[in-house]
Amino acid sequence: MNVRVSWRYSLSLTGTIVKWLAAPLCFPLLVALYYAEPVAPFFVTIGVALVVGGLLERLKRLDGEERLGPREALLMVALTWLLVALVSAVPFVVAGRGTIAHPINAAFESMSGITTTGATVLRAFDIHARSIMMWRQLIQWLGGLGILILATAILSRLSVGGAQLMETETQYDNVDKLTPHIEDTARLIGKLYAGLTVGTIAILYGLYLVGLAPNMTLYNAVAHAFTSVSTAGFSTEPLSIEAFAPVVHWVLIVVMFLGSTSFVLMYFVLKGNVARLRNSEEFRFYLGTIVVFSGLVVTILSLKDNPTGTGVSDTFRQSVFNVVSIITTTGYANANFDLWSPFAKHLLLMCMFLGGMAGSTTCSIKSLRWLVVFKSFRRDLFTVIHPEAIRPVRLSGKTVDEQTIRNIYSYTLIAVVGVFFVTVLIVVDGARTGLYNIGGFDEFDALGAAASTFLNIGPAFGPAGPYGTYDVFSMSTKAAMVVIMWIGRIEIIPVLVLFTRSFWQS
Repeated sequence: MNVRVSWRYSLSLTGTIVKWLAAPLCFPLLVALYYAEPVAPFFVTIGVALVVGGLLERLKRLDGEERLGPREALLMVALTWLLVALVSAVPFVVAGRGTIAHPINAAFESMSGITTTGATVLRAFDIHARSIMMWRQLIQWLGGLGILILATAILSRLSVGGAQLMETETQYDNVDKLTPHIEDTARLIGKLYAGLTVGTIAILYGLYLVGLAPNMTLYNAVAHAFTSVSTAGFSTEPLSIEAFAPVVHWVLIVVMFLGSTSFVLMYFVLKGNVARLRNSEEFRFYLGTIVVFSGLVVTILSLKDNPTGTGVSDTFRQSVFNVVSIITTTGYANANFDLWSPFAKHLLLMCMFLGGMAGSTTCSIKSLRWLVVFKSFRRDLFTVIHPEAIRPVRLSGKTVDEQTIRNIYSYTLIAVVGVFFVTVLIVVDGARTGLYNIGGFDEFDALGAAASTFLNIGPAFGPAGPYGTYDVFSMSTKAAMVVIMWIGRIEIIPVLVLFTRSFWQS
């Protein structure tokens, strides 16, 4: 039987989301009015969002059937992230200042924002209007909220890369038991997300009011609350979080950790069910990776000379902060870790592949998948010795379906292979465009940039390091990275499946 994909209906739903992008654009518009800055970038973008979204919405009338099946959902997910990123780039182009005035650079910055990657092509921060910089922060907040709703309400029902574990008794209650409808689930997640954001703003601005963080103004508090809760990483300062007092670093460590923790799990904890936190193997694994890698980096930097620290307390703070920032895929920095020893930098590279919990704002492979991979691999070693044994993989006392394990293996393999494929692309194009002639760029830096963009981390090493810029790459490489960030953020499968014949014909 042939199954027709209702692509017009998918596009119409995408159009609705694009149209609603006009609402958050009012916030930077108000910032522009307050600081007496140009408002044209936002008025123009509001017009583009309304026109493009409205035209796409009308396609629903041309489709004889309104059906949101698995194929339509996958198509909608992929198109939404792409179109929202392109429309969100319009203010950068219209503003016409700095490197992001170029359409490809604007698309890079916008895609990096909406996918919560945190990689930037900015060179001079102070030439941009505050409203433009706030829009840059806000799109990361919107991207973090979007991926939360996507993970808990859509991908978990489409069995993407083992994401169906989100809706089984393996980790939590069925998402349908949490709330009966997608709309209710989105509303609940949105309230938690907004509450954490408001709380972060209050704490950061409170530090400013009591004199503990002199430059953490209300503007900076809002800007960094947006990009810490969303584990995204854009900062209004060229030195990222190093520009602020150490107490801010510790606060953001906690916020990044919470943003990378399952919001479903946080919901139950807030309801008083702390036992779910204790019984969650994924949470223990996630916390364990942070503790182990932080301890290793602290030890290495203590034994070796740390060029960015002035004492034991600085070494400890910088180590923990940057490990948490990388594992949670936030991408903030409070030290130039590109100057650290090779061992420490390779540990940070390993951290890029970890990620936080499923059902959070984090990117990368995520701790849940790694936990299943390690458990299933240990099971396979056991069955080699005892071939007659039947030993299911269990998480938090519940059996994981074998199809889910295969899905997770497939996703993890694609993610790792994808990083190395992107590395080759960067190396080849870098050799073609003379990137290696700028000095300080090598294959390790290319691997870091590939992992950082495909896994949506943000900073890498070398010229694209924590205080560097991706503008060093050629326009062709940056254009490819726009696509790479898009594919990586929405769990790879929803994009790749669109290029298969079986998706369109069945």
